[in-house]
Amino acid sequence: MTDLPTITSITARAVNAPLERPVRTASGALESAPLLLIDAGTDAGITGRAYVMGYTVATLEPMRAFLANIEAMCVGQPIAPVDLAAGFENRFRLMGRQGLVGMALSGLDMALWDALGQVHGAPVVQLLGGTAMPVKAYDSYGIVDMPEDAGVLERSLERGFTAIKIKLGEDDVALDVATCRAVREVIGNDVALMVDYNQSQTVTETLWRLDHLADFDLYWVEEPVPAEDLNAHAEIRAGTHVPVQTGENWWFVSDMEKAVAAGACDFAMPDLMKIGGITGWQKAAGLAAAARIPVSSHLFIEASAHVLPVTPTAHYLEYLDVASTVQESPPDFKDGHVTPRGPGLGMVWDEAAVKRYLL
Repeated sequence: MTDLPTITSITARAVNAPLERPVRTASGALESAPLLLIDAGTDAGITGRAYVMGYTVATLEPMRAFLANIEAMCVGQPIAPVDLAAGFENRFRLMGRQGLVGMALSGLDMALWDALGQVHGAPVVQLLGGTAMPVKAYDSYGIVDMPEDAGVLERSLERGFTAIKIKLGEDDVALDVATCRAVREVIGNDVALMVDYNQSQTVTETLWRLDHLADFDLYWVEEPVPAEDLNAHAEIRAGTHVPVQTGENWWFVSDMEKAVAAGACDFAMPDLMKIGGITGWQKAAGLAAAARIPVSSHLFIEASAHVLPVTPTAHYLEYLDVASTVQESPPDFKDGHVTPRGPGLGMVWDEAAVKRYLL
């Protein structure tokens, strides 16, 4: 095929999707998933699909309106995500692409990659030069209440997860210690245990808490301090043996470059919605490979399963399902691994569910 189909429409719908389990963090709770479902129509009769998560419903309408306003820039253009991303980078250079603008553009990029995959009848991972192989995942929890949540953790082990992440920092260090001890009693010593403070601590508090958690063999500590404070992350790295994970709040690869230069992390976790979609992820993967930093995903199970197999330093896929309730079928999960589906990203909206949760 030499001539690509062109874009005929960009539409978006806001839904508030239920979560299987609410996600409590030290910085706030997520009781449901405010999602913007993005559809890119084409003159080939193919619709590219993707979603972004706004964390609060207040963000969804501004992003929907922004996509409606840039629709005219897209209509008539070929389905060429890399070219379109470069055009948007230039067009919005003066104001920047952080925040809701970046989220909307990243979601559009994913929808266009989905459309391109459908045009070629192939999963996106194949378009990127890889194969649809199973990707190792960890089960991602919010703050857990032990022993009440022991049964859910046991279910994670039964499903084949060999790594589990929990969130900490809601109370004093004694609760962190009690929680990690109780979780370790359930999952044993052979399962990796990660902890996430969701930017709630200072450098001093983080090091103090990690010292108290030394007996629990933590695999990583994630975003213990404000994400933008790269020097603080570097200080923590220098002050503890626990590897530091960060990256979900990097805006495009330029933020990642700054973090790598500052020595802010041992592990990287770009977010497809903030790093620039699949196009931006490819740049981030190249930077991580050059810096020899292992890369995990943040949210967006479906698209993450396509980009991780072509990421040279691929590490873990975060398994936190926020969107299967508005799809015809959940992600392809088996024995602690997610396998990418196709064509495209392999997502089809369940229109009855979309209507039920529509805002």
